[in-house]
Amino acid sequence: MTMEPVIPDYTSACLSNIVPALLEHPVIGSGWLPDEVLSAEKIVLLLIDGLGFEKFKISEQRNLVPNLTKMNQGRIMTVAPTTTATALTSLTTGRPPGEHGVIGYKISVGNQILNSLRWTTGSGVAVNEINPSSFQPVPPFLGEKIPVVSPAEFRNSGFTEAHLRNTIYEGYFLTSNITHHIAQCLDQDSRLVYAYYDGLDKVGHIHGTGHFYDAEISFVDYLIGCIYEMLPRGTALIVTSDHGMVDVGDSVIEINDSLMQRTDTISGEARFLWFHPARGNSESLFQDLQDLYSDCAWVRTKDQILDEGWFGRQISSQAKERLGEIALLARDPIAFVDKENLGPKLVGRHGSLTETEVYVPLITSFKD
Repeated sequence: MTMEPVIPDYTSACLSNIVPALLEHPVIGSGWLPDEVLSAEKIVLLLIDGLGFEKFKISEQRNLVPNLTKMNQGRIMTVAPTTTATALTSLTTGRPPGEHGVIGYKISVGNQILNSLRWTTGSGVAVNEINPSSFQPVPPFLGEKIPVVSPAEFRNSGFTEAHLRNTIYEGYFLTSNITHHIAQCLDQDSRLVYAYYDGLDKVGHIHGTGHFYDAEISFVDYLIGCIYEMLPRGTALIVTSDHGMVDVGDSVIEINDSLMQRTDTISGEARFLWFHPARGNSESLFQDLQDLYSDCAWVRTKDQILDEGWFGRQISSQAKERLGEIALLARDPIAFVDKENLGPKLVGRHGSLTETEVYVPLITSFKD
């Protein structure tokens, strides 16, 4: 069990440093990205949503990933919180969350809560109300027009506009088409092709990391094998992920009524929950959260978190305003929910800063 939160190191082997190492300064990747990858003529960067390093190593021991096992294996950190919207934006922009501002799954924006993946509020789709390009102002891929292979259904979403705008979007309708889309993109002028697959994360959320997850990770390995086989010579392949996953099952804790009565709203997600206290309630709320949940969770103030650099050493005024005053992070395999808004019942979850959630694989190969 992790006794203290694993705080991402944004100066070293971190998800947010991959794109700058590939497109800007190779020295950023020195020591953790192989030289042959950094100097490759073409690079395919594939993100497998929900593939934590711990689960990958277990799958390797079970002989579920024969293709990945043949490749160079490393371990890097993702960002805080360990949630898809934040991590993918850090990957594509090359910036820590404090700079790009997508600082969680559900984000406080004025008097509303934005679901950053769906780009919705309680009023519905919020693209016209909350402009994605203004909300997240950092140009993806350092301003280069990069080919992107991602699900076709996401093409026109607000979150796609926030973290993939001005890219060449190649939407796939069927997983079997991913390899062909990547092959077509490699024929374009760009040195880098980015691809995203979310099937493993979906399986983990619905079924946890048991037999169904094993079956999906075996398929992912097969898919990666197909991608590698079609790569032209001189091309490097990088496989990584946005977060690991913890099996929570039915271990869901409903937030105490007394706490909710002193809270204007909550944001974040079930394993990294932000409390926005009603005026004058911050100190008592912090103390009561400590008393109730410190045996299974970490309780931190916003000031503590910013001082420790959880979102990077630079944080924009907009990002700071979007944070709550007190964070409750699950340390044990549990989830915290507001009983008035339980949300979907998920078996596998993520968001907190345990080793299982923070460390993700960095798997590389070079086709010579």
